[in-house]
Amino acid sequence: MLIARSSVECQLYMDLHACSCGETKFEAEHVLREDPEGRLLAVYAGSCARCGLPRQFTFELDEAIPPSPPAFGGPTASRIICPGEFLLVAEQAAASVALVPAAGAAPDQGDRDRLAVATAVEAVSEVLKFIPDSMDAVPEDAFISTVGRAAYAREPGRFTRARLAATASAYREALSARL
Repeated sequence: MLIARSSVECQLYMDLHACSCGETKFEAEHVLREDPEGRLLAVYAGSCARCGLPRQFTFELDEAIPPSPPAFGGPTASRIICPGEFLLVAEQAAASVALVPAAGAAPDQGDRDRLAVATAVEAVSEVLKFIPDSMDAVPEDAFISTVGRAAYAREPGRFTRARLAATASAYREALSARL
């Protein structure tokens, strides 16, 4: 069972797991229900936007109160998204905007840019949750996805506490410049 800490984490998981045709988008109906054991489940079902194949994801929702978006989860590390995937999400979100805001940008563009940078901040914060207090880097066995393992293999130094803290700090400064 996929155990998710928030609807934002559910959405990211679905975005990271494409249909067999490669498409990630699908019009999902979202239903909350209890299973026979009394666990709260979030079920997302719909058809692939490209090929029409049915897609369905069922998540058991963590009992902790979910954080406000764009946060992905509370104080514990994700059980369904690995640190390599979170770092790639952070990098993609940050790359989608100029880290120094452009003068005279349209208000809606400013809102989108703030959300992208805030997402980058939250995604790096998620990577840091994978580092045990007794260590200075994310342990190699935390990388459970093919994409995450590849990111770690390319450059394991990106997953040190110091480097992640510096990255998060830079993204927070970029976000502050947009407020």
